[in-house]
Amino acid sequence: MTDVAPSFNSAEPVQLSEEEAEQLAQELKLQLRQGERPAGDSQAIERMVAGLGDRRGLLRLTFAESLGTVGSAAVPALCTAMCEHENVTVRRAAAKTLTLISDRRALPFLLKALLNDVDPVVQGSAVGAMAVIGADAVEGLLEILVDPSNTPMQTGLASWGLSFVGARAPEALKEAARSPHARIRTAAIGALGDQIQNLGDEDARQLLTDALKDEDEEVRAEASTLMGKLNDSQWALPLLLPNLNDGSPLVRKNTALSLMKLEDPAAIQALESRCESEPDDAVKPILRLAVNQLERHA
Repeated sequence: MTDVAPSFNSAEPVQLSEEEAEQLAQELKLQLRQGERPAGDSQAIERMVAGLGDRRGLLRLTFAESLGTVGSAAVPALCTAMCEHENVTVRRAAAKTLTLISDRRALPFLLKALLNDVDPVVQGSAVGAMAVIGADAVEGLLEILVDPSNTPMQTGLASWGLSFVGARAPEALKEAARSPHARIRTAAIGALGDQIQNLGDEDARQLLTDALKDEDEEVRAEASTLMGKLNDSQWALPLLLPNLNDGSPLVRKNTALSLMKLEDPAAIQALESRCESEPDDAVKPILRLAVNQLERHA
């Protein structure tokens, strides 16, 4: 894996003794309680960033909240700490604090942390901060999905990040659902649920409908799964039933599970018929389970 972002200029990290950290935390707590904004000069910020490495969790929380209140002025120091600090506690806390600030300038550095840091907490926190930023983060998250050199952990986090962005970036997600890259389409389709269910987005609904017949089995499987989460049996049932005869066992399995979640007994006959002809021993139990559950509802 290679670096994907430059570094902000930084001096040698500031160090705080336990007594200095405790005194600084008390001063910051008082300021926060009084509604005052902590000092945002570079020296004050560096001292607060140094406090993110304190072994006491409550003190770290005070430093993070104070840096979050300082806002954008703290972003360069936090990005440097997240990407370069030798103490993993500082890197974790810096990534989480960037979530509080939600500044798009941090995006290349958050991407760098995701791709280069060996700590899964840093990776996850970096994606969380990207997701909070919203639409501007979509492109970077999608790039992670199409790069085969990235780990399953990284691509999984990127998919989660896209799902979290959800309705914050409707147009970006819908464009991604039309991508020539199947992996991107899969992730984007899986993230369309909020737009369809909560916003009534008809374009997103049509994209999901089309995805049920996508040339890629992963896309069809993801679309079949999402159909079962939308609690709209009247719409979903006639669209899902043909996928019980899909050439992919994964699609057939996901379709059966979604039909079960929809709790519509009208699917029983099709499921029973498929169960009789199903050649895959891994799919048969899922079909039987779906039939049994739907019969209980009937």
